[in-house]
Amino acid sequence: MTSPDLPEVWLRGPVEGYAAELQPVVHALLQVREEVERHAADLTPEELWAQPGGAGSIGFHLRHIAGSLDRLLTYARGDALTPAQVVWLKTEAEPGLPVATADETVALAQAGIDRALEEVRGLDIATWLAARAVGRARLPTTVIGLVFHAAEHASRHAGQIATTRKVVRG
Repeated sequence: MTSPDLPEVWLRGPVEGYAAELQPVVHALLQVREEVERHAADLTPEELWAQPGGAGSIGFHLRHIAGSLDRLLTYARGDALTPAQVVWLKTEAEPGLPVATADETVALAQAGIDRALEEVRGLDIATWLAARAVGRARLPTTVIGLVFHAAEHASRHAGQIATTRKVVRG
């Protein structure tokens, strides 16, 4: 776990190995990685899967971070979702049997973030403005649009994890 004394990732300078234009994406994903550890690693299974007021559980948000990064980067590559990705999408809110622990679910989210970071590292600048389509409706976007959205989407869910933690912990 990162020390709480460190500034947020975006204030620590450029991350080596990534294009300057993609530093905001890298910083956001690394910040999410730290925040999911900070806000979810010590939860009990009951806290992890609680749905206060019908809200999504912290476990859902962790699984959704991994799944949505995978799906968005699949679209960025110009690929269609696989049947396994569609199944994952439909089951993100399920705790599993046996019920997944915080350690397992945090590790799942962090592995998804790590895969996303590796994919971002390998992006070819020549493809950034290439047209891409999202979902069955084939909504229009670009490679760079998908990559930036993936990072901000993960950030939103990290914020929901932090807020939901406060609710379930009282």
